[in-house]
Amino acid sequence: MEREQLGRRERDILALERRGFAGPGAKERAIREELGLAPVRYYQLLNALLDDARALAFDPITVNRLRRVRESRRTER
Repeated sequence: MEREQLGRRERDILALERRGFAGPGAKERAIREELGLAPVRYYQLLNALLDDARALAFDPITVNRLRRVRESRRTER
């Protein structure tokens, strides 16, 4: 049985997260221009991706880093 793979949008979201952004607003601009998404929607999709086993298998370094960031933010609240 073949495992379902991540779609293009999911792979593009992870690729954007691997990049560094200089200056305020640069990431949000890239989200709008490159992915055609509103930043709020982007972060909703990203958060769901972090809980997706397919995303972890595709890019474990990025997903684990973002999970740690998310967890540290949750514990700060």
